[in-house]
Parts: sequence; structure tokens; C-alpha cells
Amino acid sequence: MGKVTRKRYSGEFKSRVALEAIRGEQTLAELASKHGVHQTMIAQWKRQAIEGMASLFSGNAASEATASPADVEKLHAKIGQLLVERGFFARCLCSVGRDQRRQMIDLKRPRLSVVRQCTLLQLNRSGVYYRPMPESEANLELMRLIDAQFLETPYYGSRQMTRHLRRLGHDVGRKRARRLMARMGLRAIYQKPRTTVPHPAHRKYPYLLRDLVIDRPNQVWCSDITYIPMRKGFLYLVAVMDWHTRKVLSWRLSNTMDAEFCVDALRDALVRYGTPQIFNTDQGSQFTTPRFTEVLERRQVCISMDGRGRWLDNVFIERLWRSLKYECVYLHAFETGSELRAGLAGWIAHYNEQRPHSALAGRTPDEAYHDVPTPSGPGLTPDQMANSSAVRMAA
Repeated sequence: MGKVTRKRYSGEFKSRVALEAIRGEQTLAELASKHGVHQTMIAQWKRQAIEGMASLFSGNAASEATASPADVEKLHAKIGQLLVERGFFARCLCSVGRDQRRQMIDLKRPRLSVVRQCTLLQLNRSGVYYRPMPESEANLELMRLIDAQFLETPYYGSRQMTRHLRRLGHDVGRKRARRLMARMGLRAIYQKPRTTVPHPAHRKYPYLLRDLVIDRPNQVWCSDITYIPMRKGFLYLVAVMDWHTRKVLSWRLSNTMDAEFCVDALRDALVRYGTPQIFNTDQGSQFTTPRFTEVLERRQVCISMDGRGRWLDNVFIERLWRSLKYECVYLHAFETGSELRAGLAGWIAHYNEQRPHSALAGRTPDEAYHDVPTPSGPGLTPDQMANSSAVRMAA
């Protein structure tokens, strides 16, 4: 058997693929099929490109150019020596998940072979070279059905979801339904043993909204991530919402579940609408990372996080996802990320500006946020008008 050589990619190829991933027009599955590269590698290139742009504009590149070649060579040699020595401490990564450790493998590291890296990270080498196939059209259709049903019955586990799919005429086993639900990040809401180990470097914050009276805009904001099915693959959507008025303050789409698009949405909301008193999220790693929490702490915002498995702690934005999917996503088979962005922009604008909300006495979220009086028009009964007037007079 001949020696197997690893495929190497040029810097130009990496930058082109990373740029396409940053644009978000295609899912990772589509990019992997188009370029013949694994999805994990594309996500890594995207992250490296974003971090590289930050260092480029910080002035580090200019300072390096002024150094002499001999000094640069010595510094590179020292950095390489430190990186090799630091590998001995890889045993401390035992609490990190297998997928995260697999992403740390660098196939082009000259001084540390892949075999040695796998040994230090306690990984099987075959898992590094394995290239998983993208989800089939049948699985994507099942994922759409699971997502729609989970919005109606979030207490369905893999057993009940399997029965539901079988009643719809699909020959599905429990293992398949469980794998697809895990792929989508869906877990039934019931008391269960502790199955998720928190990231040791991420701080968890207490839930601050219990028994709290929320009666004004910018008192409490909340944020969450949801899965958006596409015709080929799926994308992720994050939104920031004002708790009292239900107004969507900002949102972002991404083809990877990283923290950057969440931080981007947060900063956009802070720039456009000021600073809230409390910001509530779940305990997802995108929200517990210091890159996200430090943005809030610098503005002295109190951080609140839901309890594990407590979807009711952030119920208003969960209700937003249900309306968005039934009224927009499921009615259109979006092909590309640009089509999805245009569709979501239109629906969110309609939701904020024109769609009356029953919890707001018939006002739209924009009217409630800016304290505009309830309009006298269709959609309100005389009793609702009287109750709304009485509430304003009492206030």
C-alpha cells in the first residue's frame, strides 16, 4: 500500500472559500460540496479570516514589517518552541468535547505531526481524516417536519418524535430521529440527568427575571439562536428583542454556530437603541463566551441566564421563533442566504411596524417601544380600547 499524502490548499483557495463563508450566501454543506472541503475546515478558515482581519487593522502587521528578518526568524523559532512545549499540557483538555478537540488539529503543522497531535488531544487519527457526507434531501425534509412539530410540542423527545413521523408516513427509527434532533440542537423540556458539561472557562450567570415586574422599554433585552431550514442545508439566526415591547432590535444570519454573529447583533442593538438594564440569554456557549459577556460588562449591563432546560425563562423570544417560521420560513423555500435575508428583513419590518400584538393592546412593537397611543381602527374591540385607555390613565 502506497503512502497517503495529505491534500494541501493554497492561501488563495482558503481565502476564497473563507470569503464565501463570511458572505453567508450558502450553507456549509453547499460550500463543502462545491469545493470538496470538509465543513469543519471551512468553519475554521472563516474564523481565522475574521481574526486575521482584526489583527490586520490593529497595526500588528505594520510593526512586524519594521523588524529585521533575523529578529523575525528568532521570534518565530521561539514561538514554535513554546507551542511544542505547550502541547505537553494537552491533558488539561480532557473536559473539552471531542468535536472541539478535533478542530484544534492542524494538518500543516511542520514540527508536530498529526499522529502526535492526536495523541496529545486523546483523539483517534481516523476521526481526523474522516469526511462526513452532507445530509440527504430525505433527512432535510425530516428535519423540517421535526422543527415544525417541536414548535408545537417542545416536550416531544426522540420516541414521541419518531411516532409522529411514522404517523405522517415516514419509515423512521428512533436512532435516526434522535440524531437529527441532536444535529438541530433540539432537546425535550423535562427534568433529566445532567448530560451537558459546562465549558470550564465560561462563567454562568444567575437568572434575574423571576418575580421581576417588567413595565418599560430597555428594561430587559433577551437573545436566542434558532435553526432556519433551507432547501439545501440550514442556517442559524440570532435576534435581540426588547422583552416589554416584543420589538426585534437586531438580528444576524450565519452558516456556523460561532459567537461572532451573536456579538455583531448585540453591538448593533446597543448602537441603535442604547443600553438595557438587564440582558437575558440561555447558557449556550455563544452567549457565555467572554467575547459576548465583556461587551455587556463594559456597559455595566446586568447579565441574566436561563436555567438548564428552562425554555420558559425566555418564552417571549421562543414565541417569536414560532411566528417567524410559520408566517415566513415555512411559506417560502429559500434557496440562498441573500433570499433568506431579504425575506426575514421584510417579515421583521412587518412584525415591528404593522403587525398588531395582542399582549400590547393591539399596538405594534414599534408603537409600544416609542409609547405611541393605541390606534382606533380594525383589530380592536371596544372593550380592548377601554381597557387600554384605563391602563394609560392609571400609569
